[in-house]
Amino acid sequence: MRTNYYFIILLFVIGFIIPPFTSVHSEQQPKMDIHFINVGQGDSMLIQTPSNKTILIDGGPPEAKKKVVAYLKKHKINKIDLLVATHPDIDHIGGLRHVLKSVEVDKVLDSGKLYSTKTYAKFMKEIGKQKIPLEIAKENELIKLDPRINIRVLNTHSAKKNNNQSSIVLKVSFKEMDFLFMADVERDQEMKLMKKYNLEADFLKIAHHGSNTSSSLAFLKEVNPKVAILTYSKSNDYGHPVNRVIKNLNKIKAQIYSTAVFGDLTINTNGESYFIHQEKSPVDGLLENAS
Repeated sequence: MRTNYYFIILLFVIGFIIPPFTSVHSEQQPKMDIHFINVGQGDSMLIQTPSNKTILIDGGPPEAKKKVVAYLKKHKINKIDLLVATHPDIDHIGGLRHVLKSVEVDKVLDSGKLYSTKTYAKFMKEIGKQKIPLEIAKENELIKLDPRINIRVLNTHSAKKNNNQSSIVLKVSFKEMDFLFMADVERDQEMKLMKKYNLEADFLKIAHHGSNTSSSLAFLKEVNPKVAILTYSKSNDYGHPVNRVIKNLNKIKAQIYSTAVFGDLTINTNGESYFIHQEKSPVDGLLENAS
């Protein structure tokens, strides 16, 4: 009996000093998910913010339109709070008209670069048909969508810039984590951004699918990313990514992830740490190449 008595007293003391496990974790920490959708040779990124807002950056080429919409529905997304069309190239906006027809979109942010193609014309016509508010991005603009994160426009269209140079560049910050989305900008824009902004970021979406036009070593050193993400197709005709870009990333010791190798990629973060989910392993990619 005495043993049981002391055991009960011990349990009481432990319970008094150490609060129950459920009380420690009663509030779920806010988190952010950043998805890099495997659309082949093109870009499409989805951000689910800590306050449950959704941002879709680009929609891949036309052949990826069903994939993008299916991906949104898989993640139970019925509304896009902000759709960003970084620039009017077909591998970035080709799937967006189908997105507009399939999912409610609150607002579209465009680079302001006009382009005389049927794809761009149909995209703009659909925006007008649905009377979706359209805004032209302004450099250094702070986008107010979620009070828990900062979204700043670092680059957009101006006179004499081509499509790629006109790309919307975004820096998204959540607590201690920074994400830099470079769209298809070129080295000239990289150098100008280095002079204007603090570009240091934990995650870098490499510009122009790892093309030779972008990702100078000086720029990569300035950003100093832990993780670099490349979006391209294994079977592309452009030689993406070029060896120079890969060598530069190795020089700064960045971890390299690509949609071509890993498929869909998702970064989960609470603003202090992160975890990367990948659809496929590198072994899967090798087996696909061998088949």
